[in-house]
Amino acid sequence: MKAPSSASGANPASRRKRLLRENLRIARKMALFSFRATDLLTLMTNEFEFSLKAGELQVIDGNWYVTHIGLLRLARRKRCRGIQVEAVDSLCDSSANRFVLKATVFPSKDSSGFVGYGDADPSNVSSVVRGAEMRVAETRAVNRALRKAYGIGVCSVEEIGATPNGSEKFPPQNSNGNGHHAGAKVRDRLCQIIRQHKLDPELVKAYAVDFCGTKSLKEANREQVENFVQQLADSAAKDRSALLCQLNSYAQPREDGAA
Repeated sequence: MKAPSSASGANPASRRKRLLRENLRIARKMALFSFRATDLLTLMTNEFEFSLKAGELQVIDGNWYVTHIGLLRLARRKRCRGIQVEAVDSLCDSSANRFVLKATVFPSKDSSGFVGYGDADPSNVSSVVRGAEMRVAETRAVNRALRKAYGIGVCSVEEIGATPNGSEKFPPQNSNGNGHHAGAKVRDRLCQIIRQHKLDPELVKAYAVDFCGTKSLKEANREQVENFVQQLADSAAKDRSALLCQLNSYAQPREDGAA
């Protein structure tokens, strides 16, 4: 006897079709019309259910990249059994901010694990994340291990280091460990982006909640918020019109019956 499916997962094929239509619609708004880009997006949607709107895929110089949040959400959907991360001490040099980390992903209970390594030092990270090389190395290691575990041949954004426009997904933590101060810096940067690009704060908030995959923005952790702020900045700088279209998709319909 089959267990009843949840409403969201009652028909996986229909869910994937809806997601593909949404991804293709957003891709058209981003002027991604090439057959190669469309075919790869279709493959990534059907096989892994990555969502453009949720920031799980990103385009840089016409090439698709998966994001850290996309890989983590995939692992959750696939019910990954666990991820272990450890430093490779013989290759690390904290005085030079050079770190190499090893991540092992266990996609199933009986899996022997898929290993990925990530390295980071001041020469291969953006200036935005200087001082946070160990965190970047950890993210790269986890991303690589997850891509191996689930057979994803597309590179992740975080693995390529400084992107062509000089951005990086993860702003650095404050060196004195003051989380409140670091959180304030993230909020200030978000407000600056909203003012600079004349964005609707309420729509940005709705987008942030969806991007972080939480019920409210308060439930998102700092890393998720930092990821969102960087994604918002990248999108606004690259194609503000496409970003506005994406934000408008979060506009709530009026309830007063007016046409």
